[in-house]
Amino acid sequence: MFERSRLKTALLAVAAGATVLTAGCAGRGGKTKDTAYVARDVDTLYTAAQQRLNDGRTLQAAALFDEVERQHPYSPWARRAELMSAFSYYVARDYNKAVQSAQRFLSIHPGNKDAPYAYYLIAVCYYEQISDVTRDQKTTQQAKDALTDIIRRYPTTTYATDAKLKLDLVNDHLAGKDMTIGRFYEKSGRWLAATLRFRNVVDNYATTSHAPEALYRLVEGYLSLGTPDEARKAAAVLQRNYPDSVWYARAYKLIAKYQPKELQKS
Repeated sequence: MFERSRLKTALLAVAAGATVLTAGCAGRGGKTKDTAYVARDVDTLYTAAQQRLNDGRTLQAAALFDEVERQHPYSPWARRAELMSAFSYYVARDYNKAVQSAQRFLSIHPGNKDAPYAYYLIAVCYYEQISDVTRDQKTTQQAKDALTDIIRRYPTTTYATDAKLKLDLVNDHLAGKDMTIGRFYEKSGRWLAATLRFRNVVDNYATTSHAPEALYRLVEGYLSLGTPDEARKAAAVLQRNYPDSVWYARAYKLIAKYQPKELQKS
């Protein structure tokens, strides 16, 4: 919760900077229904949307920002409203509409100076929907792809710096999913399927917290599959990279139990 509050504040600060206005406070006390179509000048309409956002009425704010774009599509305010609409939907946790609004902005203004912000907002929307490792991880993969895209497109920005931190957490989550499935296969005696999952963690998520256990599980799996040479290789990698890990101690005992002679030679 603390991270989301901090992120929301940061996103709002950037959005405000990207959409700074010189207008007054027109429409501040208006009683017109927010979502009803009423032709209004762009100043009044935008200010009404901003007021709803300030009051925490985020879905109404998003609808009004959308109206700015619809009623005044060729004004400078339309570009600003697209970003503010995306942010308003994000605050309201309507992540699908937030992504759609940000993507629409990028399709119309791909080279705009605020494009990095739009890409980042998309990534954050996916990131905040990451579910428990026992559930489908489609959104987690989308978050990974979006964060990686930011790092590739804007490597020197603060967005990329934060994306790298979030990417580490996303990778740890994806590795955790493979570990959960691998352990399930292992308990079911499906050693080959389990080994493939643990191998994927070692090959693709070696820097995550799950790597030491994955290597140990590979030792278990290879011994059960009757491939002791592969088990020794996994144990050697575990010893080299995590010599003080409890998982290496377990792997050592496991190989000593099943292959004492080979262990003595190594």
